[in-house]
Amino acid sequence: MATSPQNTALTIGDVVELQITGIAHGGVSVARHEGRVVFVADAIPGETVRALVTDAKKKSFARATTIEVLEASEHRRDHIWAEASIERAPEDRVGGAEFGHIALAHQRSLKGDVLVDAMQRFGGIEADALATKFSGVEAAPGDDELNGLGYRSRVRLHVDETTGQVGPYAVRSRRVVDVENLPLANTQVGQVAPLGEIMNGVDTVDVVAPSADDPRMLLRMEGEKTRAGEKDIVRELVGDREFIVRAGGFWQVHREAPEMLFNAVRDAISTLIVDGSFTSGAANLDLYGGSGLLAAAMGEAAGRTLKVTTVEFDEGATDDAAENLAEYVGALAVTARVDRYLSELLAAAPSVRERLKRGTIVLDPPRSGAGGGVIAQLVKLAPANLVYVACDPVALARDTKSLIEAGYELTSLRAFDIFPHTHHFESIAVFQRA
Repeated sequence: MATSPQNTALTIGDVVELQITGIAHGGVSVARHEGRVVFVADAIPGETVRALVTDAKKKSFARATTIEVLEASEHRRDHIWAEASIERAPEDRVGGAEFGHIALAHQRSLKGDVLVDAMQRFGGIEADALATKFSGVEAAPGDDELNGLGYRSRVRLHVDETTGQVGPYAVRSRRVVDVENLPLANTQVGQVAPLGEIMNGVDTVDVVAPSADDPRMLLRMEGEKTRAGEKDIVRELVGDREFIVRAGGFWQVHREAPEMLFNAVRDAISTLIVDGSFTSGAANLDLYGGSGLLAAAMGEAAGRTLKVTTVEFDEGATDDAAENLAEYVGALAVTARVDRYLSELLAAAPSVRERLKRGTIVLDPPRSGAGGGVIAQLVKLAPANLVYVACDPVALARDTKSLIEAGYELTSLRAFDIFPHTHHFESIAVFQRA
């Protein structure tokens, strides 16, 4: 590795001294080298570091990884995962805990900065307006006491196709790293995970520990598309409410996340009920509804007479949602792609459209967001309220801008740190038709 001289272009393998000035979406910090933006892994804003350039293909920016901290932030801590620390060579650092070297409270502060920046730059929300709606990223119960460890109830491991070694991937790589433990996993996952084992012929190992069922491994063999046992029904508890889900289906990984999001959506609907904008008997929708968690949250607020249709592309999840929502006589679970379902609604009779216009839509899209097509459909349907659950702040911000331009007002914004020691977090934004 050669130290980069001054006034030369960056190339892969250069080692440069950088002053870290900010945080970017994606778990990396921001620096500049002779005017060029450098995204730096394993650093913290305010630090001075020596970093190895790992990608310099783009003219507008480069990527680098910290190899030595020259001036440390007061928020720097020993990494919670030894296999991810800067004491290891960059190519040998395990992925999945990119904030593990940062004090937990400061992680939340940085995540809040990312959300605010995204909503201002991509959402078009002015700082003063945003300050009245967002008060910071909220911690999950118990995380401060446990330092954000032991929360994951689901972990995916990979198998090296040559050696059969089981482990997670290295950062920005598909190379399997041998690790001694999984500090973010809960006790049940840690007991079942086959670390140190050789599993030739296996591609992935999903370790699942439902809150009200036995832990298990779901194996996908080489050349197979499905995992053995992925369609088995397991039970999850959210407060005192039981949900059935598929072992290989989507469920929030943090032990507290399902209840946190359930309560947040319930509270958002309760607020809409108080201000008179929620109509229980309207054509309410739960889009990308999975097993019906958020539709049930709507029902918790609105009561058993709620009319709601939950829409999910995965047939198994739709079947589970129908069971989980059985107490609501007006609940319907539909298997469909969201965009196609909305197209059918746009072609429906005027009476249906009127019920939709009085309705509230909860949506929990994938990481890419709802996107322009679905947002355009929602705008045409013109529901009274939208409760948007997002796992990507930039995607949320872009969809926010489209909704505001269409006449909706952002009335509240919350964020939840349900992925400690990573850059991920969840947000819930409420929009009301002006």
